[in-house]
Amino acid sequence: MALPEVCVVYLLRTGPHGLEVLLGDKRTGLGQGKVVGIGGKLDPGETPTDAAVREVREEIGVEVTASDLIEAGVIDYHFPTRPEWSQRSTVFVTRRWHGEPAPSDEIAPHWYAVADVPYARMWDDAVRWLPGVLRGGSVDARYTFGADLATVVLETS
Repeated sequence: MALPEVCVVYLLRTGPHGLEVLLGDKRTGLGQGKVVGIGGKLDPGETPTDAAVREVREEIGVEVTASDLIEAGVIDYHFPTRPEWSQRSTVFVTRRWHGEPAPSDEIAPHWYAVADVPYARMWDDAVRWLPGVLRGGSVDARYTFGADLATVVLETS
């Protein structure tokens, strides 16, 4: 069975202390209370790129064009004890957008120096792949979470 599809976008900029990434404090839904990238579910008939453009606009009020998104890979998440959480995520990065990130009901955005990304406050898988993506790499992985719904128990690439 195909997994439900989602997308996530990491906005990157050069700040006073080097490379910075925009992450957000998740206010509602799956991952509430965690620090996450900007993104969400694909609507029916929508491509991951189209969803990324829409989600960035809806969640933080920033306009990004599809041609400025760089696809950095795909991650499958499996939650055997909560299968409705399982999903496939297309990962994007971009250095170009219009507007200033603003909070929404869904997320409160914050800039972090890449060296100071708060991995301890993120999903357990993030520390395993996000540093490479932020350095310009890509990801193609599958993560299975344990019964606690928080700990990666199996990683395959």
